[in-house]
Amino acid sequence: MSQLWYREGLKFACAGCGDCCTGAPGYVWVNKQEIEAMAAALGLAAEAFRRKYVRSIGVRKSLIEYGNGDCVFFDNQSRRCRVYTARPRQCRTWPFWSSNLASPAAWKGIAERCPGCNRGPLVPLEKIRAHLEVVRV
Repeated sequence: MSQLWYREGLKFACAGCGDCCTGAPGYVWVNKQEIEAMAAALGLAAEAFRRKYVRSIGVRKSLIEYGNGDCVFFDNQSRRCRVYTARPRQCRTWPFWSSNLASPAAWKGIAERCPGCNRGPLVPLEKIRAHLEVVRV
């Protein structure tokens, strides 16, 4: 633990800009519980939600995206997520992903694109580690 470059914690406060929901195509991995929670948030049956908003990638499931890479739940006018309170764990743990914490340079690169990084309260190591245990991205 003493070797971790971020052992003193990192500052982060979501700026609510929506930039992490837009841009290059990718995957927002979801599981059965997350699908059910998002479906409930939208007042849909889980199967109807799956048909409309989920795609299969091999044996895994991902939310669909618009042609420009934006998440299907990103509202471009309000710059907000339409299922924010039920958003998947991948979204809940941003920016504390192993890929973003691999090195100070990786974090710096993310911080250049995410206005919430290096701002706001210090997120302690224990909370960062808890996020890392939830999802591996």
